[in-house]
Amino acid sequence: MSFSFSINQQKGKARAGVIKTERGEIKTPAFMPVGTVASIKSLDTADIEQTNPDIILANTYHLYLRPGMERLTQLGGVHQFMQWKKPMLTDSGGFQVFSLGQQMAGKSGAAPLAKITDEGVTFKSHLDGTTHFFSPEIAIQIQRQIGADIIMAFDECTPDKATDVYAASALERTHQWAQQCIDEWEKNNRLSHYGKYQALFGIVQGAMHKEMRQKSAQFMSELPFDGVAIGGETVGYNMAGTVDVLDWVTPFIPDHKPRYTMGLGRDPQDLVTAFLNGVDMCDCVGPTRLARNGALYFGELVEKNGAIEFVSEYSKGRLQIGNQRYALDTQVIQPGCDCYTCKSGYTRAYLHHLFKLSELTYYRLVSIHNVRFMVRLAEQIREWIIR
Repeated sequence: MSFSFSINQQKGKARAGVIKTERGEIKTPAFMPVGTVASIKSLDTADIEQTNPDIILANTYHLYLRPGMERLTQLGGVHQFMQWKKPMLTDSGGFQVFSLGQQMAGKSGAAPLAKITDEGVTFKSHLDGTTHFFSPEIAIQIQRQIGADIIMAFDECTPDKATDVYAASALERTHQWAQQCIDEWEKNNRLSHYGKYQALFGIVQGAMHKEMRQKSAQFMSELPFDGVAIGGETVGYNMAGTVDVLDWVTPFIPDHKPRYTMGLGRDPQDLVTAFLNGVDMCDCVGPTRLARNGALYFGELVEKNGAIEFVSEYSKGRLQIGNQRYALDTQVIQPGCDCYTCKSGYTRAYLHHLFKLSELTYYRLVSIHNVRFMVRLAEQIREWIIR
């Protein structure tokens, strides 16, 4: 087995550790930039390396549709495909199967594009409407072909407002699928299509039902998963609810298994909140999406009376570069920032100009800043824990 997790230091609920994989170590707590289609939008692999993440994420659903598994395996898997040498995580595709199906149905007024049974999910591609089917076994097989270092069990992402009856049914299905994923994983000796060990994480569901969440956390923790993720609609979108869920489930997750909050990390404060509440890993498309829409991170981690907090003069820690006030501003995005964009001296005035013109260079420069900002924030929280 080529996967391990150890905790080096703990401060309150927050913990600093190291995940070891065949492709390298991941220092935790860690923020994982999202490369949905084997690309972090507007950045090449050298740009990503400059932002210094130990691990990035790719998406099973999107890679399955494009470029497709036959082509991807012919090209040597996702690492070879995008020339990424460090660890990578893939989600199972479950969230996209449900969420994109609902989105497409909402736009057209039709019925949801995903049909769920105990065997799996039949869904229509958001690209061309073709019909596809994911079972737990297929989700693992696809992730084996992608070749990520950490893969996820197939689950049913349950809405917060789900009734008790539906949430219980979905939870039972998720637990059944978790065992099927393990069986498929072990059938292949826990190895990817390319012969490297793949760590498998289970996913805790249960919506906003405390007893269901705790039941799910205990169930997932007792299975031979390498780590435990916390999923569901609330996580990352409703931070007060996220803290509640973490309070409910973390007592049931063994310390030697890393905890991963899925889709969390839109705003800097989200990272601080999650990591101070015992989370080890998180990911979000927020940094690059916000950057493309003119929201650039600004702020710093401040220590007061032995505690830390994120402080910014801007709401949610976001400087809106499209504002006219920056048209003649010769400062970099954030003085003292160690990202390539700020170190190179690109001014707010220049970025404002590029943003107004939708110039392609803009997207690269600001995405570098936002991704590095979040990766660095995780590094700084880790440093505080270890001190």
